[in-house]
Amino acid sequence: MIIRTLQADDGERLLAFETANRAWFEQHVEARDPAFYSAAGVDAHIADYLDSYAAGVMHPCVLTSDDGTTIIGRANLRRIDRVAGSGEVGYRIAHDEARKGLASQALAYLQELARTRYGLRILNAWISDQNAGSKRVMDKCGFTRDALVPPQVVQVHGVAHVSHLFQCRL
Repeated sequence: MIIRTLQADDGERLLAFETANRAWFEQHVEARDPAFYSAAGVDAHIADYLDSYAAGVMHPCVLTSDDGTTIIGRANLRRIDRVAGSGEVGYRIAHDEARKGLASQALAYLQELARTRYGLRILNAWISDQNAGSKRVMDKCGFTRDALVPPQVVQVHGVAHVSHLFQCRL
């Protein structure tokens, strides 16, 4: 597995990844706008993420197969605030690659990136009560639930999912 920064020419590979794993992801997170699932939609998404990367407020990454031809996951450091020393992390791992430790590797990569490249001291992640796998990844990577921050509620297929803030000090 290779972790690298998202590139402008990743459109076709990213669309294949997102389309193949759409139902899997939508079990855990809010559904993307249907317009996203097209070449133009993914290209616009990549352009937006690369603009945010150029502005220094996001670092979008992809996880690829060893030969680099297939995207098998995504990992993003976003909401980078160098003044506050904080950022937010998120990831998506392909269904057929789940439970292989890739999410933990991606999160460890983002932690190192946040510390060394951006000088951040705190990372945040919002994790749904229904997402036991991500809770395990958070625990493994040194994140703890912040009981003082009110939970967020998102709708996943019309069902309310309660998400809690997890934080890690770097």
